[in-house]
Order: sequence, then C-alpha cells, then structure tokens
Amino acid sequence: MEEPHRRIRALHTASTITVYQAYSPEIGRPAIRDGRFPAAWKPDRMTWIKPSFLWMMYRSNWGTSAGQETVLAVEIDRDGFDWALRNACLSHYVPELYADQAAWKRQLRRSPARVQWDPERDLNLCPLPYRSLQLGLSGEASARYADEWIVSISDVTPLARQIRALVSGGDADSAARLLPQEQPYPAGDELLTHLRP
Repeated sequence: MEEPHRRIRALHTASTITVYQAYSPEIGRPAIRDGRFPAAWKPDRMTWIKPSFLWMMYRSNWGTSAGQETVLAVEIDRDGFDWALRNACLSHYVPELYADQAAWKRQLRRSPARVQWDPERDLNLCPLPYRSLQLGLSGEASARYADEWIVSISDVTPLARQIRALVSGGDADSAARLLPQEQPYPAGDELLTHLRP
C-alpha cells in the first residue's frame, strides 16, 4: 500500500505514544534515572519531539552528534499528544491553510505547539518520498509535556548503536528487525486538517 505524503507513524498503545529526543548525558541520564527531566532541562525553550525513530537517528546521527549523545524514548499520554496537535500551528506559511501570511503569524504566536513535516528516513538515513511529523512544544505545551504527559523515559542509545553497527556491517535485515514497530497513528481529520496542506 502506498504511503500517504504526510502521516504520523509511531509506536503507540491505546493510551500512550512514544516519541524520541536526544540530549547531552547531563540531561539524558538523570531523565532516564528519574523518569522526568532534571532542573537543567529548560521548559521555557522550544522542545521538539519526534515519533519517528529513524528521523531521530538522522537528526542525532545515531546519537553521536554533540549534545545529542543520549537518545531517549519518551512514552507520553495520547490525550496530551492529541491536545498538542489540536493546539498546533505549522512552523511555516502555507497559503492553502491560512488567509494570508499575517494570519499565519498571528496563529503561530498564539500556538503553544508547532508542526513540521520532514522527509522520513530509511536505514541509511536517506530521505524517503513521504513525510513524518515533528512536534515542537513551547510554553504551556512544554510544561504539560514535562509535568503531566510523561509515562516513562527509557534509554535507547544502546539500540541506536546496535542498529547502526548492523547497517554499517551490511546486515540491513537484522537492523530492520530491531526497529521500533511504528504504525500509523490514529489521528483523525479533527487533529490534522489544520496541519496538512
């Protein structure tokens, strides 16, 4: 079946969705240990969460980029994730969705979340012809994420290294079997119509 151009693909249950972030060990290790972000994590900054494991691998270069050496799988409440989508605005102007650029800018200023649709990645981190969601959280959304939505935080850095080693060694089949089993996330039109051109 052909992939739609824009879709949320994620590891999810009936009540949670797993998103990925990568941090320095100073933030990542305490978050893993305590199941919440430490004081060094700044809730007033925009934080980007990614439901796509391979997009996170692309962004962090398999957890080797400076300041992104600890890759976290953050399981969060689906109600919170859906709230963020409902209250999000696209991070760039799209004429089909906004009356004009000024209307988009007003919406962007009011929205505690923003969405980007970035090319999904394959095991070699090359872009695929369809896109996956990145969700940026700020203000109220960032605070809710850190204080209310988190169910668990786990360290997937060893998994990232293992998959990368298999890909580098030419064993793509074994690497693919280790990937999180991401499925289409059941986000209906009421969650995505204002975010999909």
